[in-house]
Amino acid sequence: MTNDNIKEEETESWVEKLSEEYVVGAVSPRRNVVRRLYDWVLSWADTRYGSPALFVLAFVESSFFPIPPDVLQIALSAGRPRRSFWYATVTLIGSVLGALLGYYIGYVLWVNVKDFFFNLHIFSESTFNIVSGKYDDNAFLAIFTAAFTPIPYKVFTIAAGVCQISILTLIIASIIGRGMRFYLVALLMFVFGTSVRNWIDAHFNKLTIIFTILLIGGFLVIKYFIK
Repeated sequence: MTNDNIKEEETESWVEKLSEEYVVGAVSPRRNVVRRLYDWVLSWADTRYGSPALFVLAFVESSFFPIPPDVLQIALSAGRPRRSFWYATVTLIGSVLGALLGYYIGYVLWVNVKDFFFNLHIFSESTFNIVSGKYDDNAFLAIFTAAFTPIPYKVFTIAAGVCQISILTLIIASIIGRGMRFYLVALLMFVFGTSVRNWIDAHFNKLTIIFTILLIGGFLVIKYFIK
């Protein structure tokens, strides 16, 4: 068997493992917990602390919180569509700064805190090991893909610190990937406004399945483009 074939089999293996883990998570009873967290995050949109809450959510999501900041960004933008791009900017800044926290956790604290992440199922040890291994191939593309797609970004920011990836690579890939993602959301909200939020609320369960499909798609992008 050639080295290329071996590498292809290894790549398929990690894609399958990651996909299986997050598909199971998406269809498990934990989805009810996600729904409650989702509703709690949305509740901040009806307060005067919406923008600070959005910044904090984007910050912590990059290292440990399970709900993506897009949820609150959409809710805030639905109420004030003309401020959609401002909310995208707040989300981007919070997310990139949060990525630096994730990097710090991996670079300095990982030995002491890794059991916290694994025991609380923020992500699994096998997922972390798989992601860490991808940094030997193309760190920039791995971080960019995780930043733009539904792939859990926090795993990549922490693994970047553990693997001592260039912090400049992390920052640039995060700004590009997260910027494209959040400003795309802003554009949609600026154009369609409240109707987007109402549609999400009405089809939350279906969107969970779609999210999972997109998640697998993100893994496949890394499979075929990170060599």
